[in-house]
Amino acid sequence: MIVILFRILILIALALILYTIYKYYRNPLRKLHIAKDNEQFYMLDESADSKKNIQLVYRGCLFEGEKYLGAAENSFEVVNISVFANEPAELRGITRDDLYFIEKELLIRYPYAKIEWKHPINKLLITPLD
Repeated sequence: MIVILFRILILIALALILYTIYKYYRNPLRKLHIAKDNEQFYMLDESADSKKNIQLVYRGCLFEGEKYLGAAENSFEVVNISVFANEPAELRGITRDDLYFIEKELLIRYPYAKIEWKHPINKLLITPLD
């Protein structure tokens, strides 16, 4: 009887280990850090939840965007996104074209949004997009 109980406990432990490994590889923050290390573009966003901030990585720089809900044409949509860099030192090498690329990606997901860049990024943008 004890042998059967130990076998069941081993199966439960094995299932728990497999579940933990699965959750580790599916973790979106892990994917965000990998994209940052590889200097790729990756956006972490829950579009259904307007209270969650947008996190995105581009060329090794981590950006965060705060979403604000407001009235659009016929419904309530995200109408303003304030984007800032968590570490301004990571902005080295980011050009105006890179910022326009990020704006384009945000506007694809949120077509009614106005993108507002926080300091020091707004100093690079001389002509804002409307």
